[in-house]
Amino acid sequence: MAAVDIARAHAQAVLRIRGLARAAAAVPAALAVVLLAGRFTGRIGAPGAADAAGWDAARWAVCAVAALTLAVAGLTARALRRTDPPRTPAVPLDRAEAPELYRLIGELAERLDVPAPSAVALTPDCDSWLEDVPPARRTAPLRPDPGAPAPVLVIGSPFLWWMRAGELRALLAPVVAGTAASADPEIAAARRFLRSLDACLDSGGGVAPGLGGGTLAVPPRPPRRGPAGLADRVVRRVVRRLLGACRGHSAELERSVASWASEQARTVDYGLRIAAQEQVGLAYAGWDRLLTRVALPAWRLGRHPAHLNAGVVSALTELSRRDRLADGYGSRLGDRPACDLLEEPGAVDRAVSRLAAELFFGDPAAGSWHELEWADYPREVVDAGWRSGAATLQTALDRLAPQSRPGAPTLTRLLGRLAEGDGELLAAALAAQLARTTTPAPLLDPDRSGRDLLVDHVTAMVCCAAVDTAGGAPGLDWLDGPVLLLGGVRRTDLAGPVAQAVEQGQDGPLRAWLDAADVRLEKPVRL
Repeated sequence: MAAVDIARAHAQAVLRIRGLARAAAAVPAALAVVLLAGRFTGRIGAPGAADAAGWDAARWAVCAVAALTLAVAGLTARALRRTDPPRTPAVPLDRAEAPELYRLIGELAERLDVPAPSAVALTPDCDSWLEDVPPARRTAPLRPDPGAPAPVLVIGSPFLWWMRAGELRALLAPVVAGTAASADPEIAAARRFLRSLDACLDSGGGVAPGLGGGTLAVPPRPPRRGPAGLADRVVRRVVRRLLGACRGHSAELERSVASWASEQARTVDYGLRIAAQEQVGLAYAGWDRLLTRVALPAWRLGRHPAHLNAGVVSALTELSRRDRLADGYGSRLGDRPACDLLEEPGAVDRAVSRLAAELFFGDPAAGSWHELEWADYPREVVDAGWRSGAATLQTALDRLAPQSRPGAPTLTRLLGRLAEGDGELLAAALAAQLARTTTPAPLLDPDRSGRDLLVDHVTAMVCCAAVDTAGGAPGLDWLDGPVLLLGGVRRTDLAGPVAQAVEQGQDGPLRAWLDAADVRLEKPVRL
């Protein structure tokens, strides 16, 4: 059986489960109608008959069950009808903003002989997919296709900046081929039913307006009490049972659709797609590194880099140069980058970068975001971040001081406490202070011990002292983020001495490093 037939078979199985659920809700009501009609016509349990009392009891029981069943079915149907499945926040691209990209996708759909997507959107992720939208949100399709559903093609923004135009077309071929499944009425109906069940069970509250015309999922509302809470629990139990019955068919449906789309796309740039897939892993590694090492320190200070996607190209170029991961990288540079398919790549990059900050970090501590150009990163992020860390460390030192007497922010004072074996106490005080004053980024921040935090803050204070007294300068490394430059050269030998001073109380190696760099230990650091 072909993949398309398997997909339809599983879609029909899902729809049969939906039909059985509707029938289960209607059968008690139908039986109650028959019994009531028999009572009024005198054909079933007529008054005065020997079995009238038994039929009356049966009628009351069946009517009660029918009323309860209809109430549950009505509540479930209302919950499913009111649920708006959450959609991935994305930046929509109008045809005027990317006419060549629209043309490329339209030609690709025509070559695959499938309906074209309704629109294109970008998301700050290394993935691409089709996303259905409610009818009210549908726009004019890339290529007219009356009567067919119109999914939006969501493209991971790093692909547009890192991939060449030909690689992007090859990479999108299996995704665009999936519109054929969206045009199948049975598959589309089964997917809508499954998405409604998922959204009803998971969110309980729908969606809220987000950035770029997208939406953000609303957190689950607090459980209600009383009859309303009981109704919610009953509905969730019914939905959970329906999902359980559909789970196997849903997985096989999507697996078959993916196989179907992959087979459809084999005729388009198959060899180039294999090469493009190698770049996908590289793009993911560079994007993840850029977010965690470079963007996160800026986000913590309320600044969002305005050109993350351009930055990922620099990061991947550096990664390729250092580790030689991309064979033939030089030859790829001769091909046209996919971002050239946009009319204003810089404006689109700004919108996607702002969306990335809100998705991966949330609200900034300063209350509002400030846009940041890469040229300003060393001054506004690296130097400011070091001094903020040094100030936090100084506050923790003051808390451990006898009678809470504040001291000068000098390396002499800090190294003395570490040499006395107070590293554990200082790490605990620092961790407690950060827990009170810092909101972690849930998607990017790993769990870190107090000792790890202390290493970071001691490093920040050393870097501040190097900048203030030894002619050092803050710098940006595309893979590692904030770095210290001495004499215009990046210093990579600071981590070991700092770790020894923090973890073992051995400040000798760090003092030797500071002496060699001409850093003055007794001079207060500018906070």
